Amino acid sequence: MASGWGITGNKGRCYDFWVDFSECMSRCREPKDCALLREDYLECLHHSKEFQRRNRIYKEEQRKIRAAARTTKDGGDGIDSHHA
Repeated sequence: MASGWGITGNKGRCYDFWVDFSECMSRCREPKDCALLREDYLECLHHSKEFQRRNRIYKEEQRKIRAAARTTKDGGDGIDSHHA
């Protein structure tokens, strides 16, 4: 990956992130100074944050579907008839 060549022979999709991170590491005083660039590079490689976000969205959609199904099953309009 660090060579810059991707699987198709072109520049790798994360190469620019790698260059930024690598340059930062070569000139920084503390590795923590490059934490955000490292995070960007790793996200490009693994898409961890993207997958976590998609998973949260999916779970929320499923929760809403289950809630709507319960409302429909219990009476339909979502108004609590016991307190009317």
